Amino acid sequence: MRPSVPIRHADPDVMLPTTSRTLDAWLARLEAAHPMGIDLGLERVSEVGRRMGLLRSPLAKRVITVAGTNGKGSTVAMIEALARRHGLVTATYTSPHLLRYNERLRLDGKDVDDATLIAGFEAVETARLDGEPISLSYFEVGTLAALWAIVGFQPDLAILEVGLGGRLDAVNIIDADVAVITTIARDHAAYLGDDLDGIGREKAGILRPGSPAVLGCRTMPASVRREAAERGAPVVALDEVFGWHGTGSGTWQWQGRGPADSTLTLEHLPDPGLPLDNAATALQTLGLAGVVLDEASCRHAFEEVRLPGRMQWVGQWCLDVGHNPHAAAYLAGRLKEMPCSGRTWVLLGMLGDKDADGVIAALASVADAWVTVTLEGERARSAEDLAGRVQASGMDVACQATSPEAGAEWLVDRLAPEDRVLVCGSFFTVAAILAWKQA
Repeated sequence: MRPSVPIRHADPDVMLPTTSRTLDAWLARLEAAHPMGIDLGLERVSEVGRRMGLLRSPLAKRVITVAGTNGKGSTVAMIEALARRHGLVTATYTSPHLLRYNERLRLDGKDVDDATLIAGFEAVETARLDGEPISLSYFEVGTLAALWAIVGFQPDLAILEVGLGGRLDAVNIIDADVAVITTIARDHAAYLGDDLDGIGREKAGILRPGSPAVLGCRTMPASVRREAAERGAPVVALDEVFGWHGTGSGTWQWQGRGPADSTLTLEHLPDPGLPLDNAATALQTLGLAGVVLDEASCRHAFEEVRLPGRMQWVGQWCLDVGHNPHAAAYLAGRLKEMPCSGRTWVLLGMLGDKDADGVIAALASVADAWVTVTLEGERARSAEDLAGRVQASGMDVACQATSPEAGAEWLVDRLAPEDRVLVCGSFFTVAAILAWKQA
């Protein structure tokens, strides 16, 4: 059962002046305009979407929606890369961003420009005040502005990543031709609860009658299939309808459903450096969206795809936004497959509402030394708090730093050439280190 979350609304009656406003000014205003950063529910966002004409205008020729606890970003990135290699014009909406808000919306493979985002925010602002004023959260305004831009762009394929949950997420005002659920694990407990069956029901809220439900994980709660059956969404599941296996020399083979329910096999695919369960899911999803998969095009896509902040190597530093035990366990497994002769340092910064104990336990088997860092903001967790949890697990903490950058500065002078650093725990942690690296 999802815990009740108090719904409060700011006074939304005053129109924001739209002349000469920069993107930064818009974002600052949106952050302050609504009292809750996360305000689940479709009533308000659906009404503003209706006023904007988004619910009667086709978003794209085909729409794919991706939900899940982990793996959404990599699945979306690979669907986009595959689609573009097959000649499709794409629009991709994801969240959150790492360094620039523009990363959230990609049109034809490029981050959207400021002017398009500002025009979208203006369209949302006009619509929400057209009648009874409606208060919207930062994420809801961003989603509506992105959808408005996508409608104007008219791509062949729109790929939408759910922000949180599924059933009550703002993205779910759009009907998907193919819906994907990557994984189900515990995260965002204040909004989704701790019960996996309940979380599964929320994620399955993106499913639509007659549209395929692609399940990209072998261990889905029973509630997901129950919801699919009740909603009339045919299930296409990993290791049942499609799957993969390694073929040696860094390549893998995919087999799945092809045109007219035929069986299709793609061989000698390169490792994209992202989870192969998600790569297999991306292939099957695109096939169900009507694309005839070409082996050479798929190879090129997997060679080219990049996703910042997901097992991203910058020299000795591996950056990954994993912030829950499920993601941390995957990270530990990947690092074990890549042994190094030196020490593995873990630079960890997390938010206060995340399962820090579970993340620390999952990484313990690969961590030789820990650097804990403090993040900024109301939800931040201190380096001291994280250090205490690491020490309670029987491990030593080498440094407690006031920020990710401070932790990195301390660490960089102590790294041996054969050492490596895993930076993880939050998008904020990875974004800070990426910016520090680029400075």
